[in-house]
Amino acid sequence: MNTKIMKWGNSLALRIPKSFAQAINLEEGNDVRIKIEKDNLIVKKAKNKKYDLKSLLAGINKNNLHGETDTGNSVGKEVW
Repeated sequence: MNTKIMKWGNSLALRIPKSFAQAINLEEGNDVRIKIEKDNLIVKKAKNKKYDLKSLLAGINKNNLHGETDTGNSVGKEVW
């Protein structure tokens, strides 16, 4: 299938046919990865890393744990 490259501000934009987007579950707002490979532009749906609190907390250790940060004196009606 052929499609057109269009101007979008100072960049160029590629229109993806609806049937192609549906085939790979690509939706507006999804991230994609682009690269050049042997004179070809490759566009792939980015795999978003999933995080959960348990695994994030498990990654805390004495080397990456920081102390409190002093942001200065109260300037309003903060209560501590």
